[in-house]
Amino acid sequence: MKTKGTFVIVQGTSLLKAAAALLLFMLLIFSISGLLTSLKPQYRLTSTSVNQAATNVNGKLLYQLMGWENHHFLAVKPDAEYPKLTNIVFKLASNINLDDPRSLLGRELPGFYQFDGQILVAGEGTNYTNMPMESAPPVEIMKAEREAALQNLEDLDKKEEKKTSPVPGQTTGKRKIVYFYFTHNRESYLPYLKGVNDPDLAYHSQINVTKIGDYLKTSLENRGIGTFVDKTDIQANLNKKGWKYPQSYQESRTVVQAAMASNRDLQYFIDIHRDASRKKASTATINGKPYAKLAFIIGGRNPNYEKNVKLAKDLHTLLQKKYKGLSRGVIVKHEGNGVYNQNLSGKSILIEFGGVDNTFEELNRSADALADVFSDFYWQAEKVNKDRDQLTNKQ
Repeated sequence: MKTKGTFVIVQGTSLLKAAAALLLFMLLIFSISGLLTSLKPQYRLTSTSVNQAATNVNGKLLYQLMGWENHHFLAVKPDAEYPKLTNIVFKLASNINLDDPRSLLGRELPGFYQFDGQILVAGEGTNYTNMPMESAPPVEIMKAEREAALQNLEDLDKKEEKKTSPVPGQTTGKRKIVYFYFTHNRESYLPYLKGVNDPDLAYHSQINVTKIGDYLKTSLENRGIGTFVDKTDIQANLNKKGWKYPQSYQESRTVVQAAMASNRDLQYFIDIHRDASRKKASTATINGKPYAKLAFIIGGRNPNYEKNVKLAKDLHTLLQKKYKGLSRGVIVKHEGNGVYNQNLSGKSILIEFGGVDNTFEELNRSADALADVFSDFYWQAEKVNKDRDQLTNKQ
């Protein structure tokens, strides 16, 4: 009796090739993994890197890619300008943006990271040559060992009387909703510092950005929105601890966390600063009157990035409608601090109020404008939430 069978002949050389290929594959994986983990933090692939790459894949690019497959798409808008794929590939490969020379110089010049940032929404006149920037004060100024004499203090009492009556029913009552604080609380303005012309010396322990908080509080509460202004002297705390200026956000973080823990009603957390820009970049004329321009700064390295960006965009849009030219736009900063305590809340932003040459008359006008649009934003959001709750209850 004969039985038929199937014989499989495996050559030794084939097994050796398969084993070698598997070994090489494993070596390649381990090599790539080791390379990625050995890179310095600034060169590693992070969520920020992915986010920056994703911003290049916009609707126009996708439309163009579809058009290459189906030319009828491109025939719909023959005159439309589409991003060049070569520029995008070059940017992703080299991290150099041909439209932004800072990307080429930034890694070559020490300290150039201070000018790093992405203009997410540009206000009128805002470009990469006049970006908002921070400048640390000299050590003797930081420790208040030497302060300039004050002048023009009579300007502080010059306030335009704007009678604003809250809309009936629009009030937060005793609840404090908005929280203002000042990480760089001694940032001041040159018109009030006698004999000082250097922007790097525009710091003072008494006349500084905290004065803006008082006006904002009054203006918002006139519109029915409870507001708390925290004037903690962050700089004094740094001096006591022997900390350096870059640690300001670390110190103000503890202040904000304490406020959040003690008052659960707080919803919006706004850090007020003064930009180092000069008069031309920091001032706008609206209806014949000078205003100190506002710039919204968002940290690109925090988990609440998208929520904070949305808040800044909404306020910028409202300012454009009612006070055209007042907003310098929405700027995202990945380098430097890159967080600005905005990881504590999805409703946290940093606002630059004017520059070193602005006066409190101009600053107060801008504070009133911000309170005006913020009130519109807040009460509209409250109406939407109320309508949604009512609809949910009916269901």
